Amino acid sequence: MVGEIMQKLGLTLLIGLIVGIAFAQEPAQGYVYEDLNENGKKDRKEKGIAAVGVSNGQQVVQTDSEGYYELPVEDGQLIFVIKPSGYQFPLDSLNKPQFYYIHKPSGSPHLKYSGSAPTGDLPKQVNFGLRKKPEADSFTTLVFGDPQPYTLEEVDFFDRGIVSEVEGIQNVAFGIALGDLVGDDLSLFKPYSKAVGKVGIPWFNVLGNHDENYDVDRDEFSDETFEDHFGPSTYSFNVGKVHFIVLDDILWPDPRDGKGYWGGFRPDQLAFVEHDLQFVSPEQLIVLAMHIPLSEGNGDSFRDEDRNRLFELLAPFPHTLSLSAHTHLQKQDYFDRNDGWLQDKPHHHYNVGTTSGDWYKGLMDENGVPESTMRDGTPKGYALLDFEGNQYKIRYQVAGKPATYQLKIFAPKVVEKGLRTSAGIYVNFFMGSSTDEVMIQIGEQEWQKMNPVLDADPSYLVNLFQWDTSEQLIEGRRPSNPQDSRHLWRIPVPVNLEEGIHTIRVKATDRYGQTHSGESSFEIRSKNK
Repeated sequence: MVGEIMQKLGLTLLIGLIVGIAFAQEPAQGYVYEDLNENGKKDRKEKGIAAVGVSNGQQVVQTDSEGYYELPVEDGQLIFVIKPSGYQFPLDSLNKPQFYYIHKPSGSPHLKYSGSAPTGDLPKQVNFGLRKKPEADSFTTLVFGDPQPYTLEEVDFFDRGIVSEVEGIQNVAFGIALGDLVGDDLSLFKPYSKAVGKVGIPWFNVLGNHDENYDVDRDEFSDETFEDHFGPSTYSFNVGKVHFIVLDDILWPDPRDGKGYWGGFRPDQLAFVEHDLQFVSPEQLIVLAMHIPLSEGNGDSFRDEDRNRLFELLAPFPHTLSLSAHTHLQKQDYFDRNDGWLQDKPHHHYNVGTTSGDWYKGLMDENGVPESTMRDGTPKGYALLDFEGNQYKIRYQVAGKPATYQLKIFAPKVVEKGLRTSAGIYVNFFMGSSTDEVMIQIGEQEWQKMNPVLDADPSYLVNLFQWDTSEQLIEGRRPSNPQDSRHLWRIPVPVNLEEGIHTIRVKATDRYGQTHSGESSFEIRSKNK
C-alpha cells in the first residue's frame, strides 16, 4: 500500500514537473521578411528572408527557405533577429533599431526604475521586418565611450559638447555607445536617447555598470530598465563583412560577495556567442563591443574563466577586434598566448576614450561646456572605425579639434643654458601604444626616437594644479587626480643648444603605418640676460 502511494506521488510530481517546464518554455514562431511597404506588418505578398539568425539570447536558429523560424522562449527572454548584411533594421523616431520582441507575460519585477510592462501571452507569430539596403564592404562606424550624464545639465553638456559636432554626419553606417549611457539615474535614458537620436544614424547601445538596476539580487534582472528602452543587452548583427557582437559583461551583483560588480559573462551569454558564431564565416571580421575591458591591468577586474572561454570561442576566427570604455582612459591592449589568447597573432582590444571625458570636470570652454580632459591626458572625444572588408583602422577624434590633432607636446617654456635639469619634453600620442614609434627633431638637429614612459601627463598636471593654486573660485569642478598614461613619450631637455627659440617637431607613427605630426617650441636663455 505504501509502495503504491509512493508510486502515485512520484507520478504526480513528474507530471507537475513536465507541466511546469511546458509553462516555463513556449515555442515562438514567425517570419523574418522583407518589409517592402515599411508598415511593420507581414503582408501576403512580402516574402520571407532565408538563412537569417533569430535568437532568444541563448539559442540561435536560422530561418528556412521561406523565412520561417521556430524557437523556444522562456518568460523574461527577448527574441531578436540577427541582421544579415544588405538589410537594415526599422528605426524608431530616435533612430533606435527595432529588432526584438520582449516576452515578459507578467512584466518586469517591481524595481526603483521601471522595466517592461506585462506583454501578455506570446503572439501566434513574432515576425521581424527588414528593409533591403545595399551595404558596401567599406564603411565607417561612430563610437562613443561613456556619455554618463548624472543630471539633465550633464545631458546638455553631452548634447552641446559632442552630439552637436556629429549631428547629421554623413557616410557613417551606424553609431554605438559602449555603456554607461547614464550615471545611475535610469530616468535619464529618455533624454539621453533624444540627444543621441539627433546624430541621425542607426544607434546601438551597450549596457554599462551605471545603466543597471541595482535593486536586484540576480544578474538576469539587472538590465530590466535597459531592455525596456533599448532591447537585449547581448545581441549581434552584420554589416558588410563584419560581424558585430554586443555583450553585457557586467556581473551584478558580484557573485563573490553580492556587492558591487565584476567583469564577466553568464553561461547563457557565452552560449549565445557559441551558437551565434556557428553561422559566421571565419573570413569575417568579428568585432566585440562591451563596457568593461577584458583586462584593466590592475586588480581582479574580470573573471578569468569567462575571458578564457570567450577566447576559445574566437580561436577559429583570425580577424578580431574588441572595444570597451568604462575606465575614462584611452589605451590599446594586445592579448597573446601568455594572456590566454589561442592564436599567434595577438588580439587587439581598444579601450576607447570617453565623450564625458573626466566626468564633465575641468575648466569651462567658450560654450560653457567642461573641457573634461581624461586623467591620462587624452582629451574627450569619440572614435571612428573605418572598415575595408575584414580589415579596420581606428581614428580618434578630439571634440572641437581638427582631425589632425592627434598628439600634444609638453616642454618647459624656458630653460637655462648649460644647467642640468630634470625637466623633459613629453609627447602624449592619444591613440598610441608602447609598440608605436615617436620621433622628435629639435631645431635642425637629427631626428631621434623618444622613449615611452609610464607617467602622469605634465600638461594634465598643469591644468589640475590651477584649482589648487588659485586664490579665486573657478567655475566648474576640479579635475580628477591623474593616472599614468600608456601613450606618453619623453626625452630630456637639451640644455647645451644655442640661446634662443628652438622649434620642436614630432612625428608619431601608429599601428596602421599612418604618421601624425605636431610642433611646439622652447627657449634656451643665459641667466645673466
